[in-house]
Amino acid sequence: MSDTTPIGTLPEIGEVPKKMFAQVVRQERFGDPRTAFQVEEIDLPEIKPHEVLIGVMAAGINYNNVWAARGIPIDVIRIRQKMGEPYDFHVGGSDASGIVYAIGDSVEGVSIGDEVVLHHGYWDLDDPWVLADKDPMIAPSARIWGYNTNFGSFGQFCVAQAHQVLPKAPHLSWEEAAAPSLVGTTAYRMLFGWKGNVIKDGDVVLIWGGSGGLGSQAIQLATVHGARAVAVVSDDERGEYCKQLGAQGYINRSDFSHWGIPPHWEDATGQKEWTMGCRAFGKGIWDALGERRNPDIVFEHPGEATIPTSIFVCEAGGMVVICAGTTGYSASVDLRYHWVRQKRLQGSHGTNDEQAAAYNQLVCDGKIDPCLGNVYRFEDIGKAHADMEDGKIVFGNRVALVGAPEKGLGRNKSQ
Repeated sequence: MSDTTPIGTLPEIGEVPKKMFAQVVRQERFGDPRTAFQVEEIDLPEIKPHEVLIGVMAAGINYNNVWAARGIPIDVIRIRQKMGEPYDFHVGGSDASGIVYAIGDSVEGVSIGDEVVLHHGYWDLDDPWVLADKDPMIAPSARIWGYNTNFGSFGQFCVAQAHQVLPKAPHLSWEEAAAPSLVGTTAYRMLFGWKGNVIKDGDVVLIWGGSGGLGSQAIQLATVHGARAVAVVSDDERGEYCKQLGAQGYINRSDFSHWGIPPHWEDATGQKEWTMGCRAFGKGIWDALGERRNPDIVFEHPGEATIPTSIFVCEAGGMVVICAGTTGYSASVDLRYHWVRQKRLQGSHGTNDEQAAAYNQLVCDGKIDPCLGNVYRFEDIGKAHADMEDGKIVFGNRVALVGAPEKGLGRNKSQ
């Protein structure tokens, strides 16, 4: 057979070419995603005994590969080379839908020809932490597939560990199926992964960035489990979209100006103004709910600009759970509101197998919409990341077609 196949096609199932086309990032191109990502022809890697090779039909776009393209906050290529990896490039992509083309000698429960999606939790299977049956996503070896690891979904073929493989929802197209797994499983862990503050019926959940990938999944997860979601958005159009997903109401953050690191506690005037801004924002939550209830859980990912407010408005004994810092990584918190009211600031990262399977079952059951937004060509993966970084309007999740030649394919006609 030929060494490669054209973009938009894949070879016969089980036939593995020697080379593939991929969107590749190299250190000398770190910077604007539009130029950092370039299509190159590269060799397919050999799979290890516990790995699978997936022919990628569609690939989800996530913010982590904006970071990879820019080489900040970490240089993923340099870190992998320090760990012994020989490759001087990065093929990212942490969401995929596709078909299994090859399996390693130790793989069980996955067969060539299976239609699958992948979750992004990755760890060393012989890590003592993992062998001790602890949460593997907290293990020293835990990484995010397609960001910390190489050969993600931005190539015609990707390599994953067998435990990451999940069944594709048959009623979804390839691009729909590729859209939500990273954000959805991340949101599931944030809302259900932390004992003592697991979401429950009747809880109030404040969700930052409600119209985006993470937020759109969090709203649905909260609603499906009987909680009351209030979204934070930047305009009314996004707010109405969140209400369509099940949010009880929304707050337009553009109506407030107290964002960022608050004034020092010794600055009485500045503190008073900042506190007034927080209280006004808190009243916005009450207005959206129709009653004076503070959020039991605050679903955070902007970080620097919003964490102080999130801690302030969170209910006593409640939790602010954060998975990213899209506005920055330095956050100043007034500890008086933290310790006296006994609030929890919880970091959350990735997913484990059980959480990913539970989330994927909700998708397969039709209880969670993937919230597909923009669909890009394979050649435009760099532009897709630039659009995400620039905050270009999109509701839900971005996806690029890889092996699928057009939108709408992959649905089981009996569904």
